[in-house]
Amino acid sequence: MYRSLEYGDTARVIKPTDPVEYRLGTVTDVRYSTPHTTHARRYTLRFPNGDERTYPAANVRRATRADDRAALEVALTTAAEAVRDACRIAHNYDADLSTGTASLLRRLIDLASLRLGLTLNPANPTRPLTRNQDGGDQ
Repeated sequence: MYRSLEYGDTARVIKPTDPVEYRLGTVTDVRYSTPHTTHARRYTLRFPNGDERTYPAANVRRATRADDRAALEVALTTAAEAVRDACRIAHNYDADLSTGTASLLRRLIDLASLRLGLTLNPANPTRPLTRNQDGGDQ
């Protein structure tokens, strides 16, 4: 069952339009449809930079730091897979590009491990590579 947001809940703008709106906000005000209802019409969010903005209820969704962590894990895993694939392609293309791409991959893996405790293993892909991604002939 859907529960409307309340003062102090954390939330995220569904379709952010600027960098501030990508951040997790805290509900600081709820405006209801009528005085004696629990149906929220608008929410005011305070963002970490101090900005407060008001949005229609349909444009805001409940979100927590745990939700952010899950999204970060997906994003970093996807990024590592893409950089891993680029590294393999760069190996045959240009030595300097290959070295730089490998360095980027190493930094991404280290960041995920250090800040999230996430283990990314580019040698064990979660999805198989195509022959083209592996540098082979088609």
